[in-house]
Amino acid sequence: MEQLRSKKGFICDMDGVIYHGGKILPGVENFVQWLYDNDKKFLFLTNNSSNTPLELKLKLQSMGLDVDESHFYTSALATAKFVAKQKHHAKAFVIGQPGLIGALYNEGVAISDTDPDFVIIGDATQQYNYEMVCKAVKFVNNGARLIGTNTDMTVPITDGILPSCHALVSPIELATNKKAYFVGKPNPLMMRTALNILGIHSEEAAMIGDNMDTDVIAGIESGLDTALVLTGVSTRETVEQYPYRPRLILNGVADIADPSIE
Repeated sequence: MEQLRSKKGFICDMDGVIYHGGKILPGVENFVQWLYDNDKKFLFLTNNSSNTPLELKLKLQSMGLDVDESHFYTSALATAKFVAKQKHHAKAFVIGQPGLIGALYNEGVAISDTDPDFVIIGDATQQYNYEMVCKAVKFVNNGARLIGTNTDMTVPITDGILPSCHALVSPIELATNKKAYFVGKPNPLMMRTALNILGIHSEEAAMIGDNMDTDVIAGIESGLDTALVLTGVSTRETVEQYPYRPRLILNGVADIADPSIE
């Protein structure tokens, strides 16, 4: 545990690590205070492309946790940065929520359904319908590059799950026989950007997450220390199904701030 606590920076998943449903998880306030008290650099990293950093700040604030918006980074921001670097003044046909559209605008990507360079799909949105899927298929068949903000198939809600980005991209992949490029976790591209934001090297950072398929593998492939918390998706039993392991398995992030736990 001391090896983990000695890290300069922490990259933390949000849902299942910091909160679940509409409630902050037990001990998270102590963990965040520990980060501030020990001058740790940290980012709350989410694959969900729906919200802006300000919206995420306000969301946590409504749950009683105050964190500056500079500590949030989303797959929408990572996707926008990636697309802007791929093509200057790119045009994109987008199916996604305001967090994704705003991020693209801020990076100089034009939202257009006239000969777009990219088709970009984010998380669940009311825009998603048969007509939009048909447009996306047409654009991809005409040469537009298919991009997904993240590989998540589902997103948890209070009373169940909803289809997430990868599930929404799948019909377009099947109809065009072309695979999408996904920017969010576990893509190391997003992790390297997060490290650049924090201004630290991979060996100086730890990835804290609840999902073996995204958080833990992203940390391992990016050279970060890894800790799985048991407050979300993965369990001690499901960990045994994977050929890779996190270095630590914790009950929750509260363990990191508790000096009695070694």
